[in-house]
Amino acid sequence: MKRIQLITLTILLSTSLFSQEHFSGITTSKRVGLLNATNNPAELANINSKFEANIFNFSAGISNNKLSFNDLIKGNNLEDKIFEGNEAVNLRIDSQIYGPSFAFKYNKWGFGIYSVANIKANVINVNSQLADAIQNGNLSTIFSQTIISSNENQRLNATTWGELGFTLARNIIDLPKHKLNIGTNLRLLFPGAYANFSANNFSGTLINNMGNLSLTNASANVNIAYAGVLANDYNDQGNYNEFFSQGINGFAADLAINYRLKDENDTNSYKLNTGLSIKNIGSMTFKSNNNLNKNYSLNVENFESLDLNQFENAESLSEIETILNDPANANYFQSTSSTADYSVKLPTVINAYADVRLAKKWFVTASVNQKINDDSKNDFITTQNSYTLIPRFTTKWFETFVPLASNEISGFTSGIGFRVGGFFMGSNSVFSALANNGKQADLYLGIRFGL
Repeated sequence: MKRIQLITLTILLSTSLFSQEHFSGITTSKRVGLLNATNNPAELANINSKFEANIFNFSAGISNNKLSFNDLIKGNNLEDKIFEGNEAVNLRIDSQIYGPSFAFKYNKWGFGIYSVANIKANVINVNSQLADAIQNGNLSTIFSQTIISSNENQRLNATTWGELGFTLARNIIDLPKHKLNIGTNLRLLFPGAYANFSANNFSGTLINNMGNLSLTNASANVNIAYAGVLANDYNDQGNYNEFFSQGINGFAADLAINYRLKDENDTNSYKLNTGLSIKNIGSMTFKSNNNLNKNYSLNVENFESLDLNQFENAESLSEIETILNDPANANYFQSTSSTADYSVKLPTVINAYADVRLAKKWFVTASVNQKINDDSKNDFITTQNSYTLIPRFTTKWFETFVPLASNEISGFTSGIGFRVGGFFMGSNSVFSALANNGKQADLYLGIRFGL
């Protein structure tokens, strides 16, 4: 049964560092650029230079509710530690890579164009007892019996896709003390690859008999879906590099408003800068040749038992799907629906922030990211809620800041970042990670210039 366990941890163990809140500190910087506009497109009307070019921007992170940064560094018995206790396992891996991007300002308008590649991989509400029994059942005792019951939709999920975005911002009020902008990001979506394996409302008894694992008195609603290269070996890191392979098959939009209380004595600063945006309104459809989206009803009754060892050598979701359809398993897995094309919804988020000037060069930002969808559903890409406070010191050419955040999955994090001219680098979690009890690790960096 090690291959089923491997599905759970494949991304964690095959990626050395892959937070949900990308570029924290930079996206609310007083030095306004394209990254500010990805957070709130109305900010592009505040761009500091007439033209801006992004050369390269990268952000990646991993957050979970079980493993500390010290555990990840040591790398010992990760499979055992992540399944300890009774709390369900949640893990999020998230990466964004921005390619060359360009923005400019004309009168009261701001315009931008950018490209971005996305990787998301998740373990969502996986029952620790079930996972631990599968992982360690053949080692713990000669004979064991574990009763499992969960009302959650336990998901193992991964998605890759690319975007081509167009930003439009307009200043609508510009008074001596007040400034108000509106804006939108319109994004063309390029599905890359997708994989989802879930078991909703699972209950059953897991029996270990000298390493032979079986399931009895079991029921669940099972979903298996895949598209693109993630239908194949899910342990191959190269399969997570497919971003634009299926052409344009989706659309998303962000809507935003931005207000500034201006400093009448300093045209290059403000007393208060606030923003509200609704992000990721949209979906995309996977249409590769090997698409599958299939639902099953699992039902193992009376004295019947499902042999779990048959999944041991499966290395892809397509192989698991073949096993589910084996005539020997026909009594246990009843197909309830099956489609080829598969649509997934982006994680719609409300983002709000306020940047307050405390002194001439000292600011503090408070921000909230709140998802509005239930991302435990099979057709949703996931995200997490976060609440962040960012003290900062900023000048024209230099800036340093300390993100302090509370995240839905990893809890409290603290980090540091800096900007020198057009180069920036930072982490939302380096301090909490180095304290050994932090459950998030991330890094972001980039280079840009304005004229």
